Amino acid sequence: MAIFSVYVVNKAGGLIYQLDSYAPRAEAEKTFSYPLDLLLKLHDERVLVAFGQRDGIRVGHAVLAINGKDVNGKYTADGKEVLEYLGNPANYPVSVRFGRPRLTSNEKLMLASMFHSSASFANRLFAIGSQLSPEQGSSGIEMLETDTFKLHCFQTLTGIKFVVLADPRQAGIDSLLRKIYEIYSDFALKNPFYSLEMPIRCELFDQNLKLALEVAEKAGTFGPGS
Repeated sequence: MAIFSVYVVNKAGGLIYQLDSYAPRAEAEKTFSYPLDLLLKLHDERVLVAFGQRDGIRVGHAVLAINGKDVNGKYTADGKEVLEYLGNPANYPVSVRFGRPRLTSNEKLMLASMFHSSASFANRLFAIGSQLSPEQGSSGIEMLETDTFKLHCFQTLTGIKFVVLADPRQAGIDSLLRKIYEIYSDFALKNPFYSLEMPIRCELFDQNLKLALEVAEKAGTFGPGS
């Protein structure tokens, strides 16, 4: 199981804290003789497996390294095209590492921009839920689910929102959200140098939050009194 990210959103809708906690990606490395018994194709400037699954290598996996040296998109470490390199019998035997595609610099910028707008997104979730509710006083939408992640929202009485992005199979997120609120209360609000509604920059908050995420990922849930 995995918890991908944690966000704290202030009452005004501003993102005041973000922690990315991505689980290690699954990778597989194998030494091949010529010809390569996998079909590779270029897609979005990456060399991906298009056909042939074996030994942990899956369709959609990207070529991450050749002979222990990282691949940069469609190029080898010394600037040669990956497909051309792997198509040359003189380069065999060759060790190739495959795994889920790494984000390009542009994609990282796009994701950062998208998640920095998660503050307003969380606000919209709560607003939509409140508007659609047949009863007044609705807390708003608290969870959004896709096939690859769940987004969980918890809003305090003071309007602070805690958002957790996690694997859909991850258990105990409600308890984790309450734990994060407890950590926020103990290590941010009680910090004499912290100003309410401002970005959280507190080492003890960081340390205890990371510890809570590790416990949640390993146990899947929090027990009473955790």
